[in-house]
Amino acid sequence: MNITKENIDALNAVVKIDIIADDYQAKVSELLTDYRKKADVPGFRKGHVPMGMIKKQYGKSIMIDEVNKLLQASLNKFIADEKLEMLGNPLPRMTEDFNWDAETFSFEFELGLAPEFTIDLKSKKKVTKYSIVATDNLLNEEVKNIQTRYGKVSAIDEATEHANVTGTFVNEEKEINNKSTFLVNDLKGKKNEKKVIGAKVGDVIELDTKKLFENDHKLQQILGVEHDVIHDLDVTVSLTVEEVTKTEPADLDKELFDKLFADGSVSSELELREKIKEDAEKQFNQQGDQQLLNAITEHLVENTKFDLPADFLKKWLATAGEKPLTADEAEAEFNKSEKGLRYQLIEGKIMKENDIKIDYAELVDYAKGFIRTQMAQFGNMNPEEKELDDIAGRILQNQEEAQKLQSQLISNKLLTFYKENMNFKTKELSYEDFIKEVYK
Repeated sequence: MNITKENIDALNAVVKIDIIADDYQAKVSELLTDYRKKADVPGFRKGHVPMGMIKKQYGKSIMIDEVNKLLQASLNKFIADEKLEMLGNPLPRMTEDFNWDAETFSFEFELGLAPEFTIDLKSKKKVTKYSIVATDNLLNEEVKNIQTRYGKVSAIDEATEHANVTGTFVNEEKEINNKSTFLVNDLKGKKNEKKVIGAKVGDVIELDTKKLFENDHKLQQILGVEHDVIHDLDVTVSLTVEEVTKTEPADLDKELFDKLFADGSVSSELELREKIKEDAEKQFNQQGDQQLLNAITEHLVENTKFDLPADFLKKWLATAGEKPLTADEAEAEFNKSEKGLRYQLIEGKIMKENDIKIDYAELVDYAKGFIRTQMAQFGNMNPEEKELDDIAGRILQNQEEAQKLQSQLISNKLLTFYKENMNFKTKELSYEDFIKEVYK
């Protein structure tokens, strides 16, 4: 057997494999002998069928199978020995004059090679790292929400600006029939407020859905319709009032603080605001970290220049899936996945050069941390270690779940690395301004 590689250019190569009879004949003869022992042919005793008959019936198919096995094993070994970094899989070149009756077989495979490139983590163009703070307005609003949530609710005769109205919204054409509760001053515009203020139980009020609330998602919740429908919904609904109440806000006292924090960690309004601020900014930081990782990904892809074996990859994509793709479909798929492939190469190089990796023990610990957080949400604050180990083991046996947790852990490690090794410009702003600026 002879294997050679010809470099077409820096990103493309062809491997040629020549196989002769001596490379496979001994294995073929062994298999034919085994077939002869087991063959059950009428007119012959088992094990005494003439070898010529066995060769004629099975020889060629066995030979083809063995050559293909030898070919694949030899190609894989060559790629490993040569330490070739490839994109996609080798593509066999088809030849019209190939003949399985020949003495020597020649096979060629096209390879798409991974590009060489450098990564500049300290580039002059810096990524913005947002520091999201909980403003006084946000704290005031959350304190107010807590007081309302734990306040005393009582029925009143008619709706006021600050009343809660419960009723059923109906529109037969759009099949809307949904019972909801809303705060009168959540309605958008004085015109809508005036229609509801003064309403009593049993009243029927006609309301236009367009601009009924400040945002469409609130309207979607109130009317109980699909997300895809709500943005263009412009109809009249009838509201039948079933209940009108008012909420007396709870006092900011020890009774309320103990309901919120049974461990006694909060005993004053100041401590409550500090706790709200701490919890809010912890959530903001998680969202900020996700945005930062996305921004770093975009930055690295945009500022790390290298070519890809595009023609090879399009050809490979056309045959890689269950269903073959046309040339146009393969090009569309390549264009859709190119950015992801580029970052995959960048990420792989960063991890290799900086020895960033995870082992199974780390993955188990990460899974247990995830499980512990989930259990805490259901009131189990101190699960036993054995219980965590058992649940983590079951989760990690699911390949899809294990892959998801592994990707999250790698992202966390990479973000830590980026924070330590890249230069950022820091910008402090409120959560509202962060949303406006990042997700305009």
